[in-house]
Amino acid sequence: MNAPTSDLHQTLLLMRNAHMQDPTPAWSVRSGWLDRLERMLLEQRDAFAEAISADFGTRPREETDLLEIFPSLSGLRHARRRGRHWMRPRKGMADMAFLPAGTTMLPQPRGVVGVIVPWNYPLYLAVGPLIDALVAGNRVMVKMSEFTPGFSSLFAHKVAEYFKPDEVCVVTGDADVAQAFSALPFDHLLFTGSTAVGHHVMRAASAHLTPVTLELGGKSPAIIGPGARFEHAVERILYGKLVNAGQTCIAPDYVLLPRQRVGDFVTAAHRVTGRLYPQIAQRGQFASIVADRHFQRLTTLRDDAVIAGARAERLGDSDQDPNRRFLPPTLLLHVNDNMAVMREEIFGPLLPLVPYDSIDQAIDYVAGRPHPLALYLFDDDRKTIDRVLARTQAGGVTVNDTLYHIAQHGLPFGGVGKSGMGGYHGEAGFRTFSHMKPVFRQARFNGVRLLNPPYGQRFRNMVRLLFKLG
Repeated sequence: MNAPTSDLHQTLLLMRNAHMQDPTPAWSVRSGWLDRLERMLLEQRDAFAEAISADFGTRPREETDLLEIFPSLSGLRHARRRGRHWMRPRKGMADMAFLPAGTTMLPQPRGVVGVIVPWNYPLYLAVGPLIDALVAGNRVMVKMSEFTPGFSSLFAHKVAEYFKPDEVCVVTGDADVAQAFSALPFDHLLFTGSTAVGHHVMRAASAHLTPVTLELGGKSPAIIGPGARFEHAVERILYGKLVNAGQTCIAPDYVLLPRQRVGDFVTAAHRVTGRLYPQIAQRGQFASIVADRHFQRLTTLRDDAVIAGARAERLGDSDQDPNRRFLPPTLLLHVNDNMAVMREEIFGPLLPLVPYDSIDQAIDYVAGRPHPLALYLFDDDRKTIDRVLARTQAGGVTVNDTLYHIAQHGLPFGGVGKSGMGGYHGEAGFRTFSHMKPVFRQARFNGVRLLNPPYGQRFRNMVRLLFKLG
């Protein structure tokens, strides 16, 4: 649906009325929603992959299968296996002073959830929040990115075929539509995108006191510790950096490594890139940059760094091709903090190398900057790992690999500080899109009347007892 603001409000009203008619859908309803979503993913898998590739210029089908279809199906099946259990009230006993009363945590759907989707993984970052919102019993409006117009339009039409308009609705359109969407009085709003846009989304949501989950970004570091398996570290860092041509919110943004190993990294990076991407520009296995303006931004970051004294080390066997928006992987050496490439999130296949003289220096470098969405640490020494984890903050961490913390259903995914707020995935997502209503159930026979006025010696004796019990 590419509709004016009035239609957005009408859709929200339609969903809100449906929610009021069935404010706590039974598991049979929720599992039915998940079944239809799975059927859509399986039946439209080829069409979705083709549309995403066309929007990018080139996007390997294999990457769409691995990084979008698979985690969507896996998350969906996990929710279907566990969702009935998540829905159950959590019963407990009241605090000692209030026994024999009882307590209950009652999960209830928030109502109508809004989801704003970025362009870099347009399927997974639409379906992932959708799974969590549906298993929690919500109706959902999804705003797709205008930078993937072909896929966004296809996804909107297919969702309309598999879901009723008061269950799930997909909205397409430009930045003005996105602005109007973020200003709707949702019961919860999840935004994935840049920190700069996140400010605007949160400001718009604040007009209605809409709770928000912000999945932003930042400069996610990879630290190669002194006890790392070096060749392994280089391979996994390059893998995390180069899938989707680095257009990944949790891609390693720069590498901190021992000063004496910089040359070794360069040598190993050439070897690894040649192995992972032989004939990198010809085989269609390396993604294009999504749009001309993003291609220009990346080349400007690289060229300005070189002008300021950095050295660009191209990896692979091909030069850049603006017509196809092909940008070869490039290491950047001799960088400094005054360069834009070291201040802005890169979001492309450029990888600065930052040498350190001690692991504590590397830790201080990370800790002294805005908290990243992800942190990657390569080392086999337990004390080093524990020291880095204790002294740094990040939305999530993977040790001795990259990216894969996002794929763990038992771990919440989200940022901290400037890289975001809140989290989702698995049970954490169910809780994000639920109101965990606290209920206190007073027992029929209880002693609360002993605390009633008029206040006298009996009251004072009871208060002394409460002080001891508390």
